[in-house]
Amino acid sequence: MKFIVSSTYLLKQLQVLGGVINNSNTLPILDNFLFDLKKNQLTVSASDLETTMSSVLEVDSDAEGTIAVPARLLLDTLKTFPEQPLTFVVEDNNTVEISSNHGKYALAYADGAEFPKAVEVSNPSSTTLMGDILATAINKTIFAAGNDDLRPVMSGVFFQFSPENLTFVATDAHKLVKYQRQDVSASQVAEFIMPKKPLNLLKGILAGSESEVTIEYNESNAKFIFDNSVLICRLIDGKYPNYEAVIPKENPNKLTIPRNQFLSSVRRVSIFSNKTTHQIRLRMAGAELNISAEDVDYSNKAEERLSCSYQGDDMQIGFNSRFLVEMLNNLSSDEVSLEMSLPNRAGILTPIDGLDEGEQVTMLVMPVMLNN
Repeated sequence: MKFIVSSTYLLKQLQVLGGVINNSNTLPILDNFLFDLKKNQLTVSASDLETTMSSVLEVDSDAEGTIAVPARLLLDTLKTFPEQPLTFVVEDNNTVEISSNHGKYALAYADGAEFPKAVEVSNPSSTTLMGDILATAINKTIFAAGNDDLRPVMSGVFFQFSPENLTFVATDAHKLVKYQRQDVSASQVAEFIMPKKPLNLLKGILAGSESEVTIEYNESNAKFIFDNSVLICRLIDGKYPNYEAVIPKENPNKLTIPRNQFLSSVRRVSIFSNKTTHQIRLRMAGAELNISAEDVDYSNKAEERLSCSYQGDDMQIGFNSRFLVEMLNNLSSDEVSLEMSLPNRAGILTPIDGLDEGEQVTMLVMPVMLNN
């Protein structure tokens, strides 16, 4: 088995696949890349049993065969080469020899047959959308997903597909983000919960991508097909909480304010807040927003006044500043609106501008009780 491939081209593909491999694997074979050569097409795969990703590379060869090559060692070696052709030759003594312009390097390889086979997604439903749209949807929601192992359904992003639109939701019970696209739809209604790891991989690969992504899914697995790559992952099992029930419908009090001004103000004031609760207080009256924080234990306090547009009754409400900062950071609009009903009901943060046609973002942040 022998093939020739460009060093930088191989490195670029392997670095993407390397994101799948865990630092500590239960099966030693998972520390390897699977190389499956069929004439001038080399399929490279990486897996952690939950997620498997493979890419097809164009190489110069007329041989066939499969081997499993140590991932870390190969990546570390490739990073040091300038652009040049590398020749891979599988020798009889269970090593694969790489020849460059300057030298030869031998790596021990494992039998490719030991590598776990990727799951087949049987009787799938499918949807196609632009890579960039999917990357944006992941970006806008994934930060709000939880990390609680006791509630695994909340540790992923909920995909809700229908013939009208696609909806992506993430929540950790303190904050919730719902991202909707009216300009893309699926052939039938479907719902599934995607784990974070494969989503982070996809987000990195597809950002700014012009290519189409086909998503195939059934009860237990989802498969993403794009360019020359395929990613298959196991879905999170369980029923997603009824998030619509927690979004308050009647919110008479509406604050409109420039996003950057609000964000920097909350950031500054929150430095003076209690280090465990991160609580800040918003007080709205007329066209003025007063943001304050106090850490009674250390006698630290801060207060800022901003002019804003506010319709509704005078009110004050407390929020965890970290959640507000995360949400405001995640929006790209110039102005945002914060809608509220009562100090103990969730506030709804939405961007006023900067959205594409058919794009909707709703962010919900739970208040914290104010001790007056």
